[in-house]
Amino acid sequence: MTSRRSLLKFLALAPVAATLAGTAFAVPASGKASFASRRPPVGKRKFVSPAVERAIAQTKARIADPELAWLFENCYPNTLDTTVEVGTLDGQPDTFVVTGDIDAMWMRDSSAQVWPYVSLAKEDKALQRLFHGLIRRHAVCIGIDPYANAFMPDPKAKSNLDWAQHDITDMRPGVAERKWEIDSLCYPIRLAYGYWQATGDRTPFDDSWHAAMRKVVQTFKEQQRKDGPGPYKFQRTSQNPTESQFLQGYGNPTRPTGMIHAMFRPSDDATLYPFNIPGNLFAVTSLGQLATMLRQRFRDETLAAECEALAAEIRQAVETHGVIRDSQGDLWAYEVDGYGNQLFMDDANVPSLLALPYLGSCKREDARYRRTRAAVWSARNPYFFKGRAGEGIGGPHEGMRMIWPMSIMMRAFTSNDEAEIAQSLRMLKSTHADTGFMHEAFDQDNPATFTRSWFAWANTLFGELMVQTVQHYPAALRQV
Repeated sequence: MTSRRSLLKFLALAPVAATLAGTAFAVPASGKASFASRRPPVGKRKFVSPAVERAIAQTKARIADPELAWLFENCYPNTLDTTVEVGTLDGQPDTFVVTGDIDAMWMRDSSAQVWPYVSLAKEDKALQRLFHGLIRRHAVCIGIDPYANAFMPDPKAKSNLDWAQHDITDMRPGVAERKWEIDSLCYPIRLAYGYWQATGDRTPFDDSWHAAMRKVVQTFKEQQRKDGPGPYKFQRTSQNPTESQFLQGYGNPTRPTGMIHAMFRPSDDATLYPFNIPGNLFAVTSLGQLATMLRQRFRDETLAAECEALAAEIRQAVETHGVIRDSQGDLWAYEVDGYGNQLFMDDANVPSLLALPYLGSCKREDARYRRTRAAVWSARNPYFFKGRAGEGIGGPHEGMRMIWPMSIMMRAFTSNDEAEIAQSLRMLKSTHADTGFMHEAFDQDNPATFTRSWFAWANTLFGELMVQTVQHYPAALRQV
């Protein structure tokens, strides 16, 4: 059977030309005489935003390093240039956003891909329409199946993903893949709240969106599993064990704690212990944001109070069961089961332990987070890799030695240390393998060995990082 991994993997092998010297990561020289734009011609771009084009020009002018400026110009608009389809659905604005090299829309990826443009929407009517359409499409998707992670462009179509054709689960029309991941319902809330805060625009938040949010809360409560396993199960025939779940698809045993069960991580890999801590902390943040919107937009005090009570219950459960009591100080676990079993690791996909402040789930200065951050960026994390090309976090999804640029970006996003930010940018600059774009993962010793040549989330995330660095840490750019 064709798997997602085998379909997406694009490996280019090349010798490593240099080795590490201290903390300066060395890679083969590009040999470029110039940095010509890798964007599609204007007439072939999927979506054009005047505000985004102005932001590109303004930000690029403040990046002295020509290669970093070139990477920014290629990456920041990549979602708009290549992955967005704007139209109508049932007479309403509709926006469908593919991940890049897969013709389906992940709830997580689509939200994250457009996030760097939220702050520009107030001044750009075209962007506002894009957000109206995507927020509405998310509501449609949640209405189809809140347990699905990915959806088809046609809400009535059967999945066209080779690897999902024979999944043992309740597949419905419009669903591309049905892996239950907590963050699939958190990301649409984050996007909706961020858009509303940035613009004050209430247009997309209609009765359909309100109904979808009720279903989000219902699903979170179902997956607390206080009264049995709930309605969701998933199995898949695959040579890779992380593609399926244990015990007839319900996952490993748990003791109910108040936390939400997740059958899959943000990587789309199966959880080992069903209480994923980054996902549950993300849910706490999202439920608080949703409560604010429900009160101010819909005057729905009942559902808002339900959100706040659920968030408080989850937070208390995470504090009770999700903390590793270490001799050097408390750390967050990555997954637990409520019986006392705890897994310490981190995965590059967001939400992750490293990314908690980026998602608003804690402050960068929080002492427990700082200890956790140091531990996941070290050999204590089995998925932390360090080689001649760089260092960073990967995960089971692409296997050993494979560093995800996303983790390097999250290290920079969660830092106020200019030297650390500069080192992160140097690694990103030196590991794009002369493509001008970010990738899913690269080999720790050879960046020419990479996966996914077209991964829009990583590209726009890099663009967001460059905007933040220019605005808040310009001195770091002078150290790259």
